[in-house]
Amino acid sequence: MKAFAIFLITAGFILGAVFAVLSVETVDWLPYGLSLFLGFAGIVLFRKAKYAGAADEHHVAGNIDTLQTSLDSICRNLDELVGRREKVPPHEFRFEIDRHFRNDLTAFAASRESMQHAFGLQAYADIMSAFAAGERYINRVWTASADGYVDEVMAYLEKAQRQFAEAREAFAAQRG
Repeated sequence: MKAFAIFLITAGFILGAVFAVLSVETVDWLPYGLSLFLGFAGIVLFRKAKYAGAADEHHVAGNIDTLQTSLDSICRNLDELVGRREKVPPHEFRFEIDRHFRNDLTAFAASRESMQHAFGLQAYADIMSAFAAGERYINRVWTASADGYVDEVMAYLEKAQRQFAEAREAFAAQRG
């Protein structure tokens, strides 16, 4: 279904481009309009196919498990990093973040849309708001570490810890 939809999109917009430039003075609107309609029909089919796959019960359940695992791992690693922050040189935090957080942050981001299907849009917004803030703070820790700003490393590390804890609590509340 997706392959057919991509074919329609491609064919529709290529034909539209061809019909738009066939004549220098005017555009033959009927074939041009039909080709654009074909392209837009492909977009609609593609979105329906994508939504059907994303809303599949097994797909959503698997992604919810991935989200839970990733969020727990992020919080656990962050608690551990905050606990030993005095022992880690400030310029080393960026390497710690790359080593302990990047895979979980990526996995969470890749699976996040399943929260909409499982929990609803408002719960998704609440969880993602806290998660996004935590991710921004983690990225700020990385940048401050690279730039050598020790005070910012410590301050944003604690802010990230609070935001991810809030995201985990909101996620746990939705899972029941």
